[in-house]
Amino acid sequence: MLPFTREQFFGVFADYNNAVWPAQLVAYLLGLAMLVALLRPSVQGHRVIGAGLGLMWLWTGVAYHAGFFARINPAAPAFAALFVVQGLLFVHAALLRRDLRFVAGRGPHTWAGWAVIVYAALLYPLLGAAGHGYPAMPTFGITPCPVTLFTFGTLLVAQGPVPRRLLVIPWLWALIGGSAAFLLSVPQDWPLLLSVVLLAPWLWRHPPAAVATSSA
Repeated sequence: MLPFTREQFFGVFADYNNAVWPAQLVAYLLGLAMLVALLRPSVQGHRVIGAGLGLMWLWTGVAYHAGFFARINPAAPAFAALFVVQGLLFVHAALLRRDLRFVAGRGPHTWAGWAVIVYAALLYPLLGAAGHGYPAMPTFGITPCPVTLFTFGTLLVAQGPVPRRLLVIPWLWALIGGSAAFLLSVPQDWPLLLSVVLLAPWLWRHPPAAVATSSA
C-alpha cells in the first residue's frame, strides 16, 4: 500500500533531524512563547499564536515534505502544498484579517486541549525515543503529526472563534498521517486518529465561543 518501507520512513526522519538541527530547539521555544501568550492574552499574543502555528505548518511543508519526504514518497509534493496552504491560512488569519482570538477557556474542551498539547510536546517525542530513538523519529513543531496535534490542542484550549477554513487541512492530515499508527507501526500516532473521531469534529460543529474584546 505504501511506496516506501518502514525503514526508509524512519531513515528520512533521521536525515531530516540531523540536517535541520537546531530547529528542534527553536520549535520548542516558539511553542513555549505561544503557550505564554495563550495564558496571558493580548492583541500581540493572538498574532504570535496564529503566526506561530502558521510558521510550523509552513516549515513542515517546505523543509520536511518537499525537502526530505519527497525522496521516498511521490505524494509528498502534494502534502507540502497542503501544509504551505494551511500555514498561509494561519498567517493570513492572524496578521491580516486578525480574526483569531486565543484566550484559555474553561470546560471539558479546554482540558482536552491541554492534554493534547502536553501529548504533542512531551509524550509524543518520549514514545518516539522509546521506539526508534532520536534522530529517527518525528519531532515537535517541525514534523507533520506533532504539528497537527499541537494545532488541535491549541484551538481546543482557545476561547475564541475558529474559522472553519482553518480546520479542513488539519482534519485531512489527521486521517492521512494517523494511518501511520497501523501501516507503519507508529503507536504515538494513534491519538491523531482519535482526534479525527473526537476532537476535529467537535471543533467543526462547536467552535469555541468568541471572546468579548480583542485584547482579552
